Amino acid sequence: MPLDPSVVDALQALSLGFAFAGLVASTFELITDQTASFHLLQSRDVLALASVPVLVFCAPFVIARNTVRGCKLERRPLHLVILAPIVACLWSLMCGRLVLDVTQALAIG
Repeated sequence: MPLDPSVVDALQALSLGFAFAGLVASTFELITDQTASFHLLQSRDVLALASVPVLVFCAPFVIARNTVRGCKLERRPLHLVILAPIVACLWSLMCGRLVLDVTQALAIG
């Protein structure tokens, strides 16, 4: 049974979004020796403003990492454990779609 092309596009965007999120988070950690986290937004200096673009793209990775850590260490409620991967996948899908569109526009133009 062949897959619909829109399903293939969505799976490509989803996987590329997670891969790109991991790449951005790992690069951020390599450059700054600091873990990518939403706590970066709580600082009151230029770091908070500069971390917004990084967190926009590495958020699926951060959400997934925090969910795994929260399950092991904090015994989080089940509804949060179920909701977090859904949010991470949707966010990854959007970021992956953006990365695919930008690379396609750069390849054509």
